[in-house]
Amino acid sequence: MKILAINGSPRKTKNTATLLNKALEGASSVGAQTELIHLYDLNFKGCISCFACKRKNTKFIAKCAVKDDLTEVLEKVSECDALILGSPIYFGNITGEMQSFLERLLFSNLSYNEGSRSVFPKTISSGFIYTMNVPKDFIEKIDYDVLFNRYKGSLQILNGASEYLVSADTYQFDDYSKYEATKFNEVHKAKIRDEQFPIDCENAFNLGVKLATS
Repeated sequence: MKILAINGSPRKTKNTATLLNKALEGASSVGAQTELIHLYDLNFKGCISCFACKRKNTKFIAKCAVKDDLTEVLEKVSECDALILGSPIYFGNITGEMQSFLERLLFSNLSYNEGSRSVFPKTISSGFIYTMNVPKDFIEKIDYDVLFNRYKGSLQILNGASEYLVSADTYQFDDYSKYEATKFNEVHKAKIRDEQFPIDCENAFNLGVKLATS
């Protein structure tokens, strides 16, 4: 069992990366091979609408034809048994790097033929971990569940079940006194970090276990 995790955050040791690593720990605990890839280490673009993956008799069925740093990553996705994505929410959406990755992965596997949705040749289950600076009650106020369920549905192009978890009200700075951020109460943020974030880490661990054993 191979579990691949993709970090769509520019930070390698903070909230999103921590939760992805916890998910991989969970997968490893039941014997899975794991790997974490940081998208911000790579030089790539999103889909360029070349439509090579949609041509008749093409060698690029279920494969993106663009060659760059993402090519090897997409190959690893095709070889894994489950995929775990992670992204912070910036301005109401996932990061640009994660969006570009998903364009390249999912469009090349999206069928344009009547009666079918996917040309992906196997079944991969997936999980998506989201981190957010805003409080948890904003998820309902701003209809973030619509966003999360949209990506959940899109990931089913990989023919497997998909689920997500959200870590809200995250701790952003090592020292809040150094930043112009009076909207946020550091005492409250520290409480969430100390009390809720460990629960989020446990949920991520359990997600890794579930994906590695499903």
